[in-house]
Amino acid sequence: MQDLYQVIKNIRLTEKATLLGEKNNEFVFKVDPKATKVEIRQAVEKLFGKTVVAVRTAQFGGKAKRERRADYGRTNHWKKAIVRLKDGERIDLV
Repeated sequence: MQDLYQVIKNIRLTEKATLLGEKNNEFVFKVDPKATKVEIRQAVEKLFGKTVVAVRTAQFGGKAKRERRADYGRTNHWKKAIVRLKDGERIDLV
């Protein structure tokens, strides 16, 4: 198992993530691409002290940048985790 602080990189604060938090009690995190659902669940439970009901993940490939030039490259691949907490529990972000 990885270190808890290596599993969860940061929290994603977008309009969609805010709506998920308000409607379904779900929070969106940017996580390590090698992290499993079990590791993500354990990291959230230990770091925030909350009970996790479900974890969904999605992989995102990096986008190509400046393809037709000599200095081409791409952004990093990343993984997103949507974590649903037990009813009545919240993570205070601000």
